[in-house]
Amino acid sequence: MPPDTPGLHHVTGLVGDAQTAVDFYAGVLGLRLATQTVNFEDILQHHLYFGDAVGTPGTVLTHFPDPHTDPGRVGKPQVASVAFAVPAGSLEYWRDRLADHDVAVEGPLERFEERVLRFEDPDGTRLELVAGPPDAPDPSGVEPWTDGPVPDESAIRALHGVSTLSVNPYATASTLETLGFEYEAELDDRARYRAAGDRATVVDVLDRAAEFGREGPGTLHHVAVRVGSEDELHEWRELFGDRGHDVSRVKDRHFFHSLYVREPGGVLFELATESDGVAATGPEGGPGESLHLPDWFERDRDLIESQLPELTVPESTARDGDTGAADSADAGSDR
Repeated sequence: MPPDTPGLHHVTGLVGDAQTAVDFYAGVLGLRLATQTVNFEDILQHHLYFGDAVGTPGTVLTHFPDPHTDPGRVGKPQVASVAFAVPAGSLEYWRDRLADHDVAVEGPLERFEERVLRFEDPDGTRLELVAGPPDAPDPSGVEPWTDGPVPDESAIRALHGVSTLSVNPYATASTLETLGFEYEAELDDRARYRAAGDRATVVDVLDRAAEFGREGPGTLHHVAVRVGSEDELHEWRELFGDRGHDVSRVKDRHFFHSLYVREPGGVLFELATESDGVAATGPEGGPGESLHLPDWFERDRDLIESQLPELTVPESTARDGDTGAADSADAGSDR
């Protein structure tokens, strides 16, 4: 068996308008646009990477914008929602911040001794912010993006995890155990599996009635887990192939190497190699400030740039008038 995964690498979804996604994820949630590049399967489509300052694996949510396709529908078999880890005591700040940006919020809700805020992005992608108990340590060990619009003491640290809707929850659970996740607890129709790493370690398997999903803006396409090396990817490919799973070849994704496996429950998993980060410097600026292309696409830059919208990244040091959780007498409570 290849070594167990320490946790999630990234999560990838689909949105409609690219600028709207940048405004929301960078301008409202305070994630850094670590890289804007292209979909390697369709070079006339953006691929946007949001995360911490360097795009550390385990902090990254990516999106493929497509303004010309019909909205998606969340259902089976899909990644139903993605959760971000935030510091204990920060949910009051986040509830107010999201409300100030006209984002409907549900919660805080209690779940597995954690507090959770639920909301959606402009396309309907289901998102969560998860905070541990008041005495909980930093949820990731990763420093937030300190130049973002959200005060450092409240800023998103990393991915917390995902929730999956499977056509066969037991098969999905078995795949997670193969990858190295261990069963931890169960609450109502939710079974929690956790990897042994220090960040982005949670996958919840939902066993509930749901219609079949439809891919499109507002849905999550896949979840990626971290592996140590390209050699390990080939070991995983052989293992999943021997078990009759639908598994891809190993692919060069420029920032990392990866493969995809559609497990028997229907959820699409990617296995991606560890790296120092996915932030990329384009020809005219730092991470996310201009279009980054791998060398093999550079000859098509003029064509690509003529077909893609030019994106405006929110001012990195703007605080939108926020005073931050530390400036409020109520900052220590999520209630």
